[in-house]
Amino acid sequence: MSSELVAKYEEHLALVRNLADNSIRGYVSDLESFLSHIEKLGISEFSDLQITHIRSWLANLQSTGISRATLARRIVSIRAFTYWAASQKWIPTDIGSNLAIPKAHKTLPEVLTRSQTEIVLAAISAKAGEEPNPINIRDLAIIEVLYASGARVSEICGLNIRDIDMSRNTLQVLGKGNKERVVPVGLPAMRALQNWLEVGRVELLNESSEDAVFLGARGKRMDQRTVREVVYRAMQAIDSHMSPHGLRHTAATHLLEGGADLRTVQEILGHSSLATTQIYTHVSPERLKKAYQQAHPRA
Repeated sequence: MSSELVAKYEEHLALVRNLADNSIRGYVSDLESFLSHIEKLGISEFSDLQITHIRSWLANLQSTGISRATLARRIVSIRAFTYWAASQKWIPTDIGSNLAIPKAHKTLPEVLTRSQTEIVLAAISAKAGEEPNPINIRDLAIIEVLYASGARVSEICGLNIRDIDMSRNTLQVLGKGNKERVVPVGLPAMRALQNWLEVGRVELLNESSEDAVFLGARGKRMDQRTVREVVYRAMQAIDSHMSPHGLRHTAATHLLEGGADLRTVQEILGHSSLATTQIYTHVSPERLKKAYQQAHPRA
């Protein structure tokens, strides 16, 4: 029963909800964890499932020391499953609908200052200039594009040659839920990208490269782990351990500091909700002070 249930739910997540592969793996992993738990509880008929069995699973997870945010995600996951299971008559009613989702502790994202960003970019640019090998040229293009676009690591890795519009200085990226969007990119990033395509990429190109923009040392499409390593190396210039997602936070913050409105930043980042973008309004005291001085008559 479990294998059939998992297979049908996975099909639903892919075909009906159109979720990304990583999201599907997360939902399926949560379901398999839950099914394993109720099996240990001696539940042989899925129709006998009760809310107490879900709470028992969540309590067991909590006892392992998972974070509040992870617990909230697991609750969202199991609620999505029980809603689907009830609609497909696997269970009589949606027993998970009343599960409360704990509020996660809000933490402000780490961002680079403008001066720190300039140091990082200058250092990696100097390295590419002094040692203009394909890897250094590629790494400069990756850092420039990540900062210029605010794109996710997965979106950078998924870029194809046809997604680049040199005439308009834009990239077409495939975001969460297979949603496409067009992202503007500044001239320094476009120049670094063009140099990579014309000078660096051609040296790594082989039959396995296909249409991928960024390639690994062996010519295959670059994976997310390698991009993270590129960012970690670049951040050594300022003794930081910032991840690629930190560059995304930085790009958003600097856009807002420069006067971009939230809706524009939301569109650039590909956030489905404006509430997600609003967190960046809390990370820049300089922006708030500047806005106050410009707007308040007694500033």
